[in-house]
Amino acid sequence: MNLLLLAIAPIFILAFYLYYRDKYEKEPIGMLIKALIAGAIIVIPILFVEIFITKYVDKYSGSTGAFLNAFAVAGFTEEIFKWLVVYLLFFRSRHFNERFDGIVYAGIVSLGFALVENIMYVIGNDSASVGYMRAFTAVPAHMLFGVVMGYRFGLAKFLPASKSWQLFMAFFMPFLLHGTYDFLLMLEKTWALLLFFPFVIFMWYFGLVRMKRHTLNSAFNNTKPVEPTDG
Repeated sequence: MNLLLLAIAPIFILAFYLYYRDKYEKEPIGMLIKALIAGAIIVIPILFVEIFITKYVDKYSGSTGAFLNAFAVAGFTEEIFKWLVVYLLFFRSRHFNERFDGIVYAGIVSLGFALVENIMYVIGNDSASVGYMRAFTAVPAHMLFGVVMGYRFGLAKFLPASKSWQLFMAFFMPFLLHGTYDFLLMLEKTWALLLFFPFVIFMWYFGLVRMKRHTLNSAFNNTKPVEPTDG
């Protein structure tokens, strides 16, 4: 029971954080539950696709194997399914009525995925240390991948002139961050581990800046908005 609590607590803490950061018009709780459940459900097809891709990647070892596992198996598969969920279930919703909503929905979908993944890792390894480590690394990382994805969804929704580009970047940017995150760990080299923690700090900075931009540019913000750069 303690391990289960350890596995799920970080997800709900970070979900509440995203809810809190939605400053002007918070999303309906029912929509957030829908996003969390949808993120959890996609674990099933993701597992099948990852197993299929792994059959072709397993013949590679060393840096090549680490790169393919990080980007093709984990990064591509997980982020494309998250992207599909956000696009199909939330992008056209009437509740998606300000830019920050993209961050909320993509972030919660990512946390739904992280919820199931975290339970599998913590309970599967029967290890509190794994739970504590993932609470400060993998779980926040999934949320941040979602933040970056949702930032672009927000731009796609409210800057229609660049919709196609922003939708592409809504997948590509979290895919790039996710692949790099996993690659640095999977290499199992000292220099990569030394780069890993600065990279995590960078991801927090990258995500927090994008949260602030969409907060400033909210349709419900009465102060003068500051249009974000395409970054």
